[in-house]
Amino acid sequence: MRLEGSCHCGSVRFSLESAHPYPFNRCYCSICRKTQGGGGYTINLGGDYASLSIEGEEHLSVYHARDTRAPDGISPLGRHFCKHCGSCLWCYDSRWPELVHPFASAIDTALPVPPEHVNLMTAYKAPWCETEAGPQDKTFDEYPDESLAQWHQRLGLTR
Repeated sequence: MRLEGSCHCGSVRFSLESAHPYPFNRCYCSICRKTQGGGGYTINLGGDYASLSIEGEEHLSVYHARDTRAPDGISPLGRHFCKHCGSCLWCYDSRWPELVHPFASAIDTALPVPPEHVNLMTAYKAPWCETEAGPQDKTFDEYPDESLAQWHQRLGLTR
């Protein structure tokens, strides 16, 4: 599925191909909560990095979170955002060079409604944040064993 996205002020526009366009996972970690906002979580999609096309690349900035597990204390995952309006746009990590993870909130294309959700990193959610879980949804303190691609494949949603 072709996804089109943009920042709030319009300085950055991007597009990419996604075989995994269902916005199903909600990450409640402190990094996502503090950089993305919203309901105390963020939603990432999966995309093909080679297909990523960017207009206004000069308006981008990248944030690498602190990560005590990383050798230098900095996460290799880069969160790309507009340096003018602060809109979070996508994540990229060179450890998985074929993948890019746009934030569902930055996508302008109508996204399909997922049949279930995965709530992850709930051990790190803010005390005020309620986990939004329906009867079909799964909840994990940290990461689930099932990847974004495996979730789409299990439910027959790969495009």
